[in-house]
Formats: sequence, structure tokens, C-alpha cells
Amino acid sequence: MNLRKIVITSFALILLFEFIGCRRPNAAAALDTLTIYAFSVMKEPLEKDIFPAFQKEWEAGHPGQRLKFDASFAGSEMITNQIISGVPSDIAIVAIERNARRLRTFGATKNDWHDFPYEGTINHSPIVIVVRKDNPKKILDFPDLARPGVKVIHPDPISSGGAQWAVVGVYGSELIKAERNGLPRDEEKAYRLLLGVWKNVIATPESARQARTQFESGFGDALVTYELEALQMRDRKMPVKIIMPQATISTDHTVVITDRRMPPQKRQLVEDFVKFLWSAEAQQAFVKHHFRAITDPEMNQKESKFEKIEMPFTIDDFGGWQNAYPAIIENIWKYKVQTVR
Repeated sequence: MNLRKIVITSFALILLFEFIGCRRPNAAAALDTLTIYAFSVMKEPLEKDIFPAFQKEWEAGHPGQRLKFDASFAGSEMITNQIISGVPSDIAIVAIERNARRLRTFGATKNDWHDFPYEGTINHSPIVIVVRKDNPKKILDFPDLARPGVKVIHPDPISSGGAQWAVVGVYGSELIKAERNGLPRDEEKAYRLLLGVWKNVIATPESARQARTQFESGFGDALVTYELEALQMRDRKMPVKIIMPQATISTDHTVVITDRRMPPQKRQLVEDFVKFLWSAEAQQAFVKHHFRAITDPEMNQKESKFEKIEMPFTIDDFGGWQNAYPAIIENIWKYKVQTVR
């Protein structure tokens, strides 16, 4: 074989080896990437702590392999609609269980999140009011948001799960106050409060995070949002004050495996990450970023930043989201409040 043939043969072999080395089964390539859609305020604990911690743990147990995260954050209704429409996704973390039910109804998930620890709930956060430094409008509870001249920022219940929690929080607070004082629930009084608050709403950004950003820019007198958003604003030395309503709702956030087109080889990785969300390390990360832990009440009790709620309540006080959404979000907020204000 002459020199020319040797060179050509060697070059051909090099190209062949590179081609074979670069090829990889699709399932194996997908195994190294987790695609996660989460409601907006999950961004900090996931990207800053939970993703890196799980990545380190997983790669240590899988020498020679790397793990990447492809994460998207937006309002809970928005990410649910995106997944239903067909965007690739392995895991959804939604602000309200109703969105998890929608994912199952439209075939995006084949599993039942209730089979997970804590029925799929990974953390909590109560709904609070954020006001300007020194509280110039003297806002102390939800009814004060209905006073003339108060300008309220509230995320949009059409796109934001946090906004739906806030609507139930305001409306439900009047029912719970009456009930805890031995009186019958006064639905007319609760409706008038919700209507009064929404007459003062001057902006409805599409997510809790966007509502916070607008309030931080100086817009409005009060913001209705998650406690964790309020505490993050305080961390940033924003000139604000946090008001814990006398009665307020504790929000629950649900994780769902979106396995509509998931290859079998990927399931173990996905399940391992989901289980990691209830680990002590992940729960501590949630608390660090001002969510309340679900697995260990002592984590929350040790945190002085978490203010005690005089009359806490949950969505179960209204029959769960399967009842609260049509009864409160649709029949009260959408068809009564929105048509009158």
C-alpha cells in the first residue's frame, strides 16, 4: 500500500471513529437532561440550591455522565397550558392542584401525584400583604385594601396560580373569621370584601413575580402575594413592610411527573429528582428561600422570619380546588366581581 492510500485510509478511519463516538441513542441523551416547568416563584430555590445539590449527588453515582437542567418559569396556569399544548417536559411544579388535575385530564401525565409523599405537596407559603415603608395607608388586614384611595397590585387569576390563592385568601378570610368566632359563614360579606378589594386593583401582572416587580418599581400602595415574595423583598432591603392578615390561606404547591412521552430509560432519573424534593437538603433550601417546609414543622418554627398566623386556613376548608375553583374563582370572582367592578 502506497503512502497516498495509507493517508486516505487513516483519514477515513478517523472520521468513522468520530462519527461512532458522537452518535448516542436518543433515550440515553435524554437521560442526562431534566426538563422542568415551574410556577414563577420557584426559580430561586431550584436554580440556586436544589438543582446543583441534586446534580452533584446524581453525577457522583453515575461516573462519566453529566446532568443538565432545562427549566422554564412562568405563571402556573401558563406553564400548565404550555405542557398541555405539547411542549417537552419531564416534571411540572404547579401552584395549585387544579393545574395538576388539568395535566392528567389532558393526558400530559399518566401518574397520580397523590401517591408521592405528602400527596405531592412540596412546600407551603401563606398569602400576605406588602405595603410601603412605615405603612402610610395604615393597612392592617384584607378589609383595609377595600378602603377608598388604596391602590392594590394583584397578579392575574387568569394566568397565575398565586393570584387564585389570593382571591380565595381574601374571600375566605371573612368566612373563616366568622366560623372561628362561632358564627355562620356570611358569604355576602365575603363577596362584598372581595369586590371592594378588586375595585381598588390597578394592575394585574400575569404572575406573582411580575406583580412583585411592578410593586418594587414604585407602583401601588399594597401588593397581595406569597409570604416568600415579601421576605425576598425584605432581603433586598426594599422599603416595605409585611402585613400578616388575621386570617389567611396557606398555599400548597404540587409536583407532577409529565410522562406523556417519557422513554422508560429516563423514568428512574425523574423519580429520583422528585423524591429529592422531600429530602432534608431540599426542604432546607425551600426554607432558605422563604417557603415553609412540608416535611418538618420544626424547620418552620426555628425561623423567626415566619410570622405566626392567628387564623390559618387551607383550601380544604372550601372543599379542595375541585370545589373552590368553580365556587369562588369562577362564580364569585369571574362572573360577579369582574362584571361589577
